[in-house]
Amino acid sequence: MLAAMQSLAALEAKRAAVPRRVPVQQVADGQVVKLATERKHLTNLLKMVAYHAEGDLLRLVAPHYERVDHEGRTLLHSALASAADLQVTDTELRVTLAPLSSAHRTRAIAAVCDQLNRAAVRFPGTRLQLRFAVSQATAAPVVTRQTGRRRG
Repeated sequence: MLAAMQSLAALEAKRAAVPRRVPVQQVADGQVVKLATERKHLTNLLKMVAYHAEGDLLRLVAPHYERVDHEGRTLLHSALASAADLQVTDTELRVTLAPLSSAHRTRAIAAVCDQLNRAAVRFPGTRLQLRFAVSQATAAPVVTRQTGRRRG
């Protein structure tokens, strides 16, 4: 055990001596070729994957949000850009989103969170199961003057 710890300490010291960044000219022979085309393809690929993921989320929110055809993507953008609390346990990564601008939007995103939780998605590269939720709004429901009905 002592030998393993000494070996680990020696390897860590060796790694610490290696610079974090090295100019490419120091390690490559000849002229450096810029990979602009490959970078553009990778960027386009990531945009397509994000657009498809957004489309999948849009299909999940559709049954819970009446104006999905007009405001669905905007709803998703605001939910993904909202503040959130992260909590890591031994088995889970809990993501709790802040309530959105209105109660019906919050309920729609909460329904999507429930659907994602049923899918039992794991955080990539770990054994942590992702759990999504929307925190409850603390404001009281609004009562409209014309109908006396609750909104929100």
